[in-house]
Amino acid sequence: MASTELEKRIARLEDIEAIKQLKALYCDICDDNHNPDRITKIFAADGIWEGGDFGKAQGHEAIRKLFEGFQKLISFSQHNVFNPRIEVDGDRARGVWYLLGPFTFRKDDGARWIACRYEDDYVKVNGEWKYQHLRAIIRLAAPYETGWAAKA
Repeated sequence: MASTELEKRIARLEDIEAIKQLKALYCDICDDNHNPDRITKIFAADGIWEGGDFGKAQGHEAIRKLFEGFQKLISFSQHNVFNPRIEVDGDRARGVWYLLGPFTFRKDDGARWIACRYEDDYVKVNGEWKYQHLRAIIRLAAPYETGWAAKA
């Protein structure tokens, strides 16, 4: 195997690992009270956060405001993500992940289980991976007390 081929393979693996670290950072920011001061740093300047009924925002200022709204809506979250499938193509990449987590909403201290599928587009900006478009596709939001099976 030529060293250039090996170098390409290693670079691809390093990119995949960097994207996994980006997703872990995203989860940490969300679980840090949906910190609006931290969230914009991981999105491209024209990046998009999209999450169905939770809203859609494009650009740093709009994403910041969206996360300020999340602070008023959500008092606790634990983002548990798994099953990443990441495809890298130069300075662009796509990823699919799944989330299952407990959430507590400020209104009535409503506890919910939320599951979603993330479909993410990434872009490398100045050597650093950022979100270009994060899509959180909600698959279930069920009350903690009754779970999701009663609604199935």
